[in-house]
Amino acid sequence: MNDLFLKIIRGEIPSAKVYEDSETYAFLDIQPASKGHTLVVPKAYTRNLFSMTEKELGRLMETVHKVALAIKTATNADGVNIIMNNEPAADQAVFHAHVHIIPRTEGDNVFTPPNHTEYAEGEMDSYAEKIKSALV
Repeated sequence: MNDLFLKIIRGEIPSAKVYEDSETYAFLDIQPASKGHTLVVPKAYTRNLFSMTEKELGRLMETVHKVALAIKTATNADGVNIIMNNEPAADQAVFHAHVHIIPRTEGDNVFTPPNHTEYAEGEMDSYAEKIKSALV
């Protein structure tokens, strides 16, 4: 398969690996939002969250947890962002599931300016109900 992350996992493309086990692989992002920005990927190809089983996602998040703790310590970060982009509308650019771990320090302005929206009166409850009814 001609998948960028599979090539990285197989060693066909060099990476700065920070962790690997039988199911996951973690390496530094080559275009980091901050130093220490790491990607965690499943070794088995899956496009994104929507194509993963709960077990696969759980396994991926176990590694994210382990690596995030190490990143926070190693970079002396005040916190971390955990981000997973799913599909082009959510800025997914590489179509192999992956989670970003981005170390943050107070006032670093990594995501400035924040872009937030607001709910109209009663709209929040409507969205909550729509989401609850879509749960499977």
